[in-house]
Amino acid sequence: MLQRYFTIQGYGETEIDINRSRFICYVQRAETEEKAQAFIAEIKKKHWDATHNCSAYLIGEHDHIQKADDDGEPSGTAGKPILEVLKKNHVKDTVVVVTRYFGGIKLGAGGLIRAYGKGASEALKAGRVVERVLHDSYLFKVDYTFLGKIENELRAKPEYIIDHIDYLDMVTVTVLVERGKEEPLLTWMTDVTSGQVETTQGDPRYIEFNKEVQETL
Repeated sequence: MLQRYFTIQGYGETEIDINRSRFICYVQRAETEEKAQAFIAEIKKKHWDATHNCSAYLIGEHDHIQKADDDGEPSGTAGKPILEVLKKNHVKDTVVVVTRYFGGIKLGAGGLIRAYGKGASEALKAGRVVERVLHDSYLFKVDYTFLGKIENELRAKPEYIIDHIDYLDMVTVTVLVERGKEEPLLTWMTDVTSGQVETTQGDPRYIEFNKEVQETL
């Protein structure tokens, strides 16, 4: 599992107009090529009457699956600039489709590259780029007398996340901490409870944090 990576939060849709051409920009998270292709097919079906439905996607931990499609625009003026915006923002598992309805004014190769790059950037903004950071979870089982101090101090520490608290014969506090940064937490929990804590490691998970989108080419 990657320690951290960027991707899209989820589905996004927006629209821009450039020299009377209408560009409808879509984005979706896709962990497999099949999901990416299905999303592209869905948009093409929705906009069957569009002049072009251009697309690109990056998939896999090491971007080993990537594809760009100009869908009838001059070679290299649509799919490639969309893909370049995905690469510039270092997003993984992401598919973008930019649908164009021609408005009667030709943009030229440079204009098309800028337009589709802009469309991809706007799509990422609509879907919201997030950084996914791998966190380990730790379950701390303690006596109720320690709960108030533990809860108050943990909530004051932004590097730790209280996932949930289970109230049984003893209380169990589940805490998420970024992988590799757990030792101070384990040491602190031992100190604050004078060693009266039962610690169990739970399943890891990704926590998402918002990121600014890098603009186009």
